[in-house]
Amino acid sequence: MFSIDRFHAEYETTIEELLIHDKRFRFHVPASIDRFLDADDALKDFPLWAKMWEASVILSNFLSKMPALPDEKMLELGAGLGVVGIVAAAFGHKVTMTEYNTDALNFAHANAELNNSENITIAALDWNNPAVDGEFDVIIGSEITFNKNNFNNIYKLLRRYLKSDGRAILAEGMRASGLEFYKTMSAHFDIKARKTIMRSADQEIPNVLMQMNWKNKEH
Repeated sequence: MFSIDRFHAEYETTIEELLIHDKRFRFHVPASIDRFLDADDALKDFPLWAKMWEASVILSNFLSKMPALPDEKMLELGAGLGVVGIVAAAFGHKVTMTEYNTDALNFAHANAELNNSENITIAALDWNNPAVDGEFDVIIGSEITFNKNNFNNIYKLLRRYLKSDGRAILAEGMRASGLEFYKTMSAHFDIKARKTIMRSADQEIPNVLMQMNWKNKEH
């Protein structure tokens, strides 16, 4: 069982804030990623979960505007720090956030507690051996398509968990892998994609928001 006292004893963190419309959120973020790196190969299992990605902010903003239906259930793949699921829940959506990495799950729990989140379930999900029960009306994810080796697993997860009349909503940085994912999934889904720009004082970061509906889900 998660303990916030154990969390603070185990991790050194900083706080990052996020404002979505009239709601302000605060998130524990690792002060350093060094402890999560493999000493022999820094790129092996690199802790991508340990950052608040621009795509997560874009997806959070989109979900905050989407009507929250009382009977609709939402599943997040690769929740990372918990940003998207926590924001979605704050705007009324019923969210099951999932992660495989133990440290990421701890941060998701801590951030849900920090934001006094309701309507949230947090669960471990191994993409190679998924054990979460049920089907979902909406599946969401941000920055989950960067590795093409995961494309088949993502498709299998969609086959297992996304209802035949459901939709997947994904946000990704502009990169070749995202385009390849789009092309691969277009055999199974009707996809609407739009480019979104995250602007700061000194840079513009392009992202893509995809909405995917089954063409014909086979049973």
